[in-house]
Amino acid sequence: MILILSLWQIAGAQYNFNKVDKELEENKTNLGSNINVMIWKDGKLIYQKQIGNMVSDKAVPIASCSKWLSAALVMSFVDEGKLSLEDTIGKFLPIFTRYGKGNIKIKNCLSHTTGIESPPLNLFSILDENNYPSLEAQVNDFAKNKKMIAAPGTEFRYSNIGLSIAARVIETISHKSFEELFQERIARPLSMINTSFGKGSLVSPSGGAKSTASDYMDFLVMILNNGIFGQKRILSEKSVSAMQQPQTTLSIIKYAPKGTEGFNYACGEWVQEADENGNSIVLTSPGFFGAWPYIDKCRDYAALFFVRKFFINEKMKEIYLDIKKAVDEQIAEKRQ
Repeated sequence: MILILSLWQIAGAQYNFNKVDKELEENKTNLGSNINVMIWKDGKLIYQKQIGNMVSDKAVPIASCSKWLSAALVMSFVDEGKLSLEDTIGKFLPIFTRYGKGNIKIKNCLSHTTGIESPPLNLFSILDENNYPSLEAQVNDFAKNKKMIAAPGTEFRYSNIGLSIAARVIETISHKSFEELFQERIARPLSMINTSFGKGSLVSPSGGAKSTASDYMDFLVMILNNGIFGQKRILSEKSVSAMQQPQTTLSIIKYAPKGTEGFNYACGEWVQEADENGNSIVLTSPGFFGAWPYIDKCRDYAALFFVRKFFINEKMKEIYLDIKKAVDEQIAEKRQ
């Protein structure tokens, strides 16, 4: 904590984030009383703000922010040539072929375009996941009992189904548990010592991780740096780029949470902003409990908001986007 604050004091002096401070103070009620905001640019933290007890090393449930982590883990298998985004899940999980779903591709699993029926996400549907004894049992139930309501790749419905299928695929390839794989390939190489999906046989790759602001920022820095963290390559630049390619158009989105309506989706992450050619320039993976991490490729920085409040309305989205605008303005001013 002392190191983080000293970094901010040194680097932050170069920027004037008074407008960001003001926005956070004015919106404490809407964001909740516990807030941690970090901004990373040019190899250092240039801003940090803590309100309440949301300290940087406190592990909290991050809900759908987990999806970005899980997608990165899947891409590590792509880097090794053990998996392709174009592979069909029937190749690894024959039970899906048996029930007429074997032609779903890995990229469909990472982009919520499997075509498998799924209820809108809410607190009750999330808790319902705990009824399965293991990830294997859950995924087998998807194969046997969930209906196909669209051809793979043709309709987007935000859910926890696709990431669980992809997670089971890499478990099958490696003969290791999802949590083991996450620790080996993502958490430990990124020094994310307080981040975990839990140790039980049932994990939720879509929403079951706990993490800290400091840990998650390490992940964002790796993504911002095209797969490199410090001197280590975690993912190839090609895999990071593939994760960021939009997999949807707005016309195929049939269900999205309120806070992300109007965004397209890539693999494990939302496309918050795109350029005139449709290329992703700002990517995010907001969580149900209020966290909003993002990277801005155009302005070359990473930022996160860690809070503890249900992210279920447009108001929080508006606040975050307003704060981002203030950050962007200051970064643009610093360039001049």
